[in-house]
Amino acid sequence: MSPEKAQAYWKENISTILKLLVVWFVVSFGCGILFINELNSIEISGVKLGFWFAQQGAIYVFVVLIFVYVAKMGAIDEKYGVHE
Repeated sequence: MSPEKAQAYWKENISTILKLLVVWFVVSFGCGILFINELNSIEISGVKLGFWFAQQGAIYVFVVLIFVYVAKMGAIDEKYGVHE
């Protein structure tokens, strides 16, 4: 792989990671701490939504982001010809 292609590959890889980390931060910190009062006004099955995000929602989002990362990296690897 040429140095320019390798640099573009890593730039796209790091960009994907940063975007996913921002989503995780917004969900875990934003929904679990900053917006908890607003979210607690919504109840689902007797559980306040802010409490749910603080306890379980951020973990579920993290697991989903892992699968999103795998799919995105598979596409990026194919694009740059480094897939298995």
